[in-house]
Amino acid sequence: MTAASYDVYTGEAMAMGERTPVAVNNSAASARLAVGEALTNLAAAQIGDLGKVNLSANWMAAPAVPGDAADLYAAVQAVGMELCPALGITIPVGKDSMSMSTTWKDAGGDKRMTAPVSLIVSAFAPVADIRLTLTPQLRYDSDVGAQSRCALSDDPEGRSKTAPLQNPPIGETVLLLIDLGRGQNRLGGSILAQTVSQMGEATPDVDNPKDLKNFWNAIQLLSRQKKILAYHDRSDGGLLATVAEMAFAGHTGVDLEIPNGHEVFSALFNEELGAVIQIRADDLDEVSLTLREHGFKACTTRIGTLNRTHTFRVTRGGKTVFEENLFALRALWSDVTRRLAALRDNPACAEQEHTLRLDPTNPGITPKITFDFFNTEATESTELKSKPSGFPTSVASVPSGLKTKPPIAILREQGVNGEVEMAAAFTRAGFRAVDVHMTAILAGRVSLEDFRGLAACGGFSYGDVLGAGEGWAKSILFNERARAEFAAFFAREDAFALGVCNGCQMVSNLKSIIPGAEHWPRFVQNKSERYEGRFVSLKIEKSPSVLFRDMEGSVIPIAVAHGEGYAEFPDAAAAAAFSASGLVAARFVDNHHQPTEVYPLNPNSSPFGMTALTTASGRVTIMMPHPERVFRSACMSWSPADWGEDSPWMKLFRNARAWVG
Repeated sequence: MTAASYDVYTGEAMAMGERTPVAVNNSAASARLAVGEALTNLAAAQIGDLGKVNLSANWMAAPAVPGDAADLYAAVQAVGMELCPALGITIPVGKDSMSMSTTWKDAGGDKRMTAPVSLIVSAFAPVADIRLTLTPQLRYDSDVGAQSRCALSDDPEGRSKTAPLQNPPIGETVLLLIDLGRGQNRLGGSILAQTVSQMGEATPDVDNPKDLKNFWNAIQLLSRQKKILAYHDRSDGGLLATVAEMAFAGHTGVDLEIPNGHEVFSALFNEELGAVIQIRADDLDEVSLTLREHGFKACTTRIGTLNRTHTFRVTRGGKTVFEENLFALRALWSDVTRRLAALRDNPACAEQEHTLRLDPTNPGITPKITFDFFNTEATESTELKSKPSGFPTSVASVPSGLKTKPPIAILREQGVNGEVEMAAAFTRAGFRAVDVHMTAILAGRVSLEDFRGLAACGGFSYGDVLGAGEGWAKSILFNERARAEFAAFFAREDAFALGVCNGCQMVSNLKSIIPGAEHWPRFVQNKSERYEGRFVSLKIEKSPSVLFRDMEGSVIPIAVAHGEGYAEFPDAAAAAAFSASGLVAARFVDNHHQPTEVYPLNPNSSPFGMTALTTASGRVTIMMPHPERVFRSACMSWSPADWGEDSPWMKLFRNARAWVG
């Protein structure tokens, strides 16, 4: 899921589908299921009419092997000539690999290995509103929640600066299974069959394209009406895997009820198309009516509820057939991941991450905002512009009260890819963002004396070779003109600078020409020994940084994307001294808001959680995480429901504009 731009709610979504094992039994069914899986996955996005979806088909087969050519023909006919025309969608692009067989000889004679006929479907479509995207996270009312918009201190007249917004309680919820297999519970080609070295006989299939189309329309409608709290399509592993993944995502126990008349194994492990949805109990009648109107009265079943004991329980006819602690199940579920990560990455980090998954006291991301980021003027100037369909298409960007737009240099080097969102954030704050490439400074075509601010962007300079940010810095330090430009800029008292990610690594290596930065660290490879793309929490510290003014004490989730973010000091004493220096602007914290070095809450394992640093003047700030990627709430992986268009990170950019004056 991506947004189309930085001032709209439209976007694009892509999903994939594949059911290759089924092709061993039935190649045509395998191809139809691949399309069906892609669509039931994509249905979580708010797209609208099914006809807006396009598919890309990646075919793999070995037609030279007897029988495979016929299987391939049957699969292509099933999808290209029958299913997709019936659904009203097209396959405008694709590719094929027609040599999926290999032969060799050994002491046992001639050998051949042939892959089944495979169709990998990529489904993509425009999204009407990215904010309505559904996820598998089971939701419930909790005492441990985001302190996202608390009432701040009263003014002298006794009025609160900002009234807290209260979300309506979720209340009791139920889980519904929408079974597109209509009770057939076919196990052919399933993971259950494979675990006992069988492939079974009858496989799941798309028996009626109309059902798939009606399913799409029903989910889209219920999503627009905000009747669905959580959504997960049923696929590999069947109902048990589907609900387990929802429970893991929601950090909650589930009581799953198998209807009488259904055999336990086939009910739990069949991989028929369908989905599990979580809805409010108060909405059950209305949701059931919608599903009946779309033809699903006979195949929609109330299958469960949540429990707060972290128990995963399966019953049938009032008798318990399976019961296990949620975290014991997750230990099994994640064990392969842990073992692979221990072989591939730093084993200590792999173990820390596995331990965190199994911590029942972990409340998850819990923001705490200590300032009023709900800007009334900005909100009034960002009224949604809607299409006739009612879907919002854009928001205004700049508060109306700003009369001037001071220039800021959005600095980039070869391979940097974060300049557009950086420019968008500063533009929204009231700056005039100017694209400045390093070659323009090196050649003397652009001078930093023309700018009030400088933002060195993140990305993959020089192809993200090791130490790329340091190389970027050396292109400045070893060039007489560039060194003089940057030294003069950092010495100015009317200018500020921000370095993010790759830009953070670069600016840190300019410390010899930045007043007050002499004790900054170098940023080197993460302790995990891997690139880290995460969504973690930062706690804002008291510091002189002009960008973090009035944000002290807040805990805000943020995106990170770096391979070299570990803050390396000369020794442990130097790290401790800098940590206590008052120049740390933000630290990685755990979900209890305590500074942490534990992976992946601290994705690079920097000492004392340090990840945003500043100078004594506060005019130069560097940070590894990406505030520019999350200045909109809609662009966050997750945010509290009461956050508006701007996320709390927009405060950083508005602080810069306020400081410039």
